[in-house]
Amino acid sequence: MSLSHTPVTTTSLDSASVLQRLHALIGDDLLATNRIIVAQLDSQVEMIPTLGSHLINSGGKRLRPILTLLVARLFGYAGEGHALLAAVVEFIHTATLLHDDVVDKSERRRGKLTANAIWGSKAPVLVGDFLFSRSFQMLVAYGDLKVLRILADACAVISEGEVMQLVVSNDLATTESQYLEVVSRKTATLFAAAARLGAVVSGRSEAEESALGHYGEYLGRAFQVIDDALDYSSSDEALGKTVGDDFQEGKITLPVIHAYQQGSAEERQFWRRCLEDKEYQAGDLQRAIALIHARGSLQYALQAARRMAEEAKEQLADFPASPEREALILLADFSVSRSF
Repeated sequence: MSLSHTPVTTTSLDSASVLQRLHALIGDDLLATNRIIVAQLDSQVEMIPTLGSHLINSGGKRLRPILTLLVARLFGYAGEGHALLAAVVEFIHTATLLHDDVVDKSERRRGKLTANAIWGSKAPVLVGDFLFSRSFQMLVAYGDLKVLRILADACAVISEGEVMQLVVSNDLATTESQYLEVVSRKTATLFAAAARLGAVVSGRSEAEESALGHYGEYLGRAFQVIDDALDYSSSDEALGKTVGDDFQEGKITLPVIHAYQQGSAEERQFWRRCLEDKEYQAGDLQRAIALIHARGSLQYALQAARRMAEEAKEQLADFPASPEREALILLADFSVSRSF
């Protein structure tokens, strides 16, 4: 690693163009990854490729596989293993989404009907299980025990995060620290693993692998905090799902924690009635959004996410300047400037 400590700066972004810029840099790698995804979705059980393709082809940002591909290219990797590992990462992510949508009873994702809204809850759970299983078949065929360990550990931690989120749902005693632990496990773990894989496939040092893993961790945290804030600030069309879903499901997110802690006794009673007692009335979502704005809770969440994004970029300080490094910086900026 270079000791030049090239300054990491914040870029002014048009969020809608960021993914195009990333795709332009690693477009061939993404095409190779997509070919592997399509091939590995193949099954004699028709429901599996049909349902799996529904979510995979529904316009996701592909941030996790992009991370693996970008980090590999950061180190000048010229093989083909990074595309397979990126496909595995996307399979694992897709499996978690299928399961999440069933648990949350979500009806829309990325602007389209969820798999469970179309096929019911049983098929998405089972196809999610298939995607997990196929992922580990691919990893066994790849034959690298370290890679297998990274993703096996990540899947275990993600599952723990899902359970932790279930435990703290509808509980306004949840602290910011507990919330961030759920975010770290449920979301940031796969970001971290995806970035580490790019370093591992390139044969880089433990120090470089660790730096990229920490980059992915902070990036994932920032991304999820903004995702939670958007539920109270974006539009259905921009967000790709129904605004207020988190509120209706009783999810305790950072804007809610802050608004509740800063609120009056009457405001706290409102939050308890809605999120703990699940007694919703007409206009409750609008009032929740108004309270979150009035208490500065969106700004509080944004500031927290910005700190995380800056921490992510600091992990890149020792790497030499390159288009790939700039793209990783761009990803960190995008995580806190996006509207979808």
